[in-house]
Amino acid sequence: MGSMEPRDAVEWLSAAAADPEACRWEWERSPIGIVLLPAGRLWDVLIVPGDLGRITVDVLVRMDAEPGPVLADFGDFRVGFFVPPGTAARWVGTGVRTAGAGTWLAVPHPARAGRGLRWLVPPDGSGALNDPVMLELAMHEAVALLTGGADEL
Repeated sequence: MGSMEPRDAVEWLSAAAADPEACRWEWERSPIGIVLLPAGRLWDVLIVPGDLGRITVDVLVRMDAEPGPVLADFGDFRVGFFVPPGTAARWVGTGVRTAGAGTWLAVPHPARAGRGLRWLVPPDGSGALNDPVMLELAMHEAVALLTGGADEL
């Protein structure tokens, strides 16, 4: 992955907000370091159980798929993969929740963890997202690993 420029990542993420400047101001000054951003404009998010999400990230890295932004909640209970807009409406998967148009997501500052939220893979500011096809393949392999149906990593 390219070197992360926090400023570029802040610009990219805040561009999803109705008022990007107010979003950036809130992020910089908020003691909790979290803003609410609308999904469906620049990205959708696929949300999976934490153990599946962490293994899926490992599989993507092993596949040289360069994962896009991935967010984890408090205790890594859930993991969210940022994917192209419109993916949520088409995604069908057991145990996968989606955040697309009309939904909001709590997002921590790209260069630091927010209260209970952290980046497993921070955005790099380029706008790169997780490829849904590669993500689906990686999730299938991660499920196999979790259920003991594949060789260990």
